[in-house]
Amino acid sequence: MRPLSRRFMLAGSAAALATPAIAQGAPLKVGLMLPFSGTFAALGENIAAAFELCLQENGGKFGGRAVTLVRLDDESDPAKAPANVNRLLGRDNVDALVGTVHSGVVMALVQAAREKEVPLFIPNAGNVAATRDLCSPSVFRSSFSNWQPAYGMGKALAARGVKKAAWVTWDYAAGRESAEGFRDGLKSGGAELTQILTLPFPETNFQPILAQLPGLGVDAVGSFFAGGGAIQFVKDYAAAGLRDKLPLCGSGFLTEGVLKPQGAAAEGIQTALHYGDGLDNPKNKSFREAFQKMTNRSADVYAVQGYDAGQMLAVGLAGTKGDATAIKALGAAIRAARIDSPRGAFTLSASHNPIQTIWLREARNGENRVIGAAAEALADPGTGCKMA
Repeated sequence: MRPLSRRFMLAGSAAALATPAIAQGAPLKVGLMLPFSGTFAALGENIAAAFELCLQENGGKFGGRAVTLVRLDDESDPAKAPANVNRLLGRDNVDALVGTVHSGVVMALVQAAREKEVPLFIPNAGNVAATRDLCSPSVFRSSFSNWQPAYGMGKALAARGVKKAAWVTWDYAAGRESAEGFRDGLKSGGAELTQILTLPFPETNFQPILAQLPGLGVDAVGSFFAGGGAIQFVKDYAAAGLRDKLPLCGSGFLTEGVLKPQGAAAEGIQTALHYGDGLDNPKNKSFREAFQKMTNRSADVYAVQGYDAGQMLAVGLAGTKGDATAIKALGAAIRAARIDSPRGAFTLSASHNPIQTIWLREARNGENRVIGAAAEALADPGTGCKMA
């Protein structure tokens, strides 16, 4: 990445002015680098709206400072990510970053946060590197690692007596990292992942893989697909007559946000995720009501992640009296907090990933209804994380 901005070229002067600026109540600028167009636009809008809702509930201030939000459409384009980060940290001179959905795009944000000690809150992208080998005192995740939901699904399968399972996914980072979680979850209950079947991203010709499944000698099939690929896979799986022979399950994104187009083919599919329909806790009820009133939309997992990114930043800035440059104290305040989330309360691990319950859900009448806990207080392993 190119040098990011004059802000950092003048770091010494900025540091000298930081305390007086905070004392004078200078607004805190937060850059929301999210997809506001294209395939993931709805996700970006829900994240941003929920973050704003959190800000409104805090009277428009975090850490005693008024907050200004700067929106930037990242277009889910990794090639444009460095320039977009430059724009936020240079021209817009933001004090903190929130982003993003696409795992390829988020790596430019992680790089900037690590190198320039700017606080970054990741409200979706689940690539494990961000809170493993690329972990940083300035990088925080309010969502999940790809490993976590799949681990919960594997653990739930083993608990109900499944001994052997297969995994089907695209051959890319999210699919591979989810496969690792599924394998580890199965193993925790004495079960085994015997086969991983992949196809290139974003191919949706599933017939060759579906033809192999009956001969694998497994008790269940787990899967990671999302969006259009998830719609097609679930429909093709049912059309191939496999539903009653080999139960299909997966990481929550197999059915998250796509149940309507999947239709009857998805009915009864179990998935695991850190949020789901019907969670019965006071925070979830009040959040869903407030989000519906604000947006005229139903809240989803993306809205929850955006809301909690706001909660985490608010807690951190309360601990630093509004100083976003005090990274060590900011992190200490967030790690010490118990975040009262609509998903259920969670804390942050040493690698800055949520320690959270992964819920077991079942597709019923167009909803991913929570039917129990797949894995409680689950932390990502944080492998390779070495905090400075």
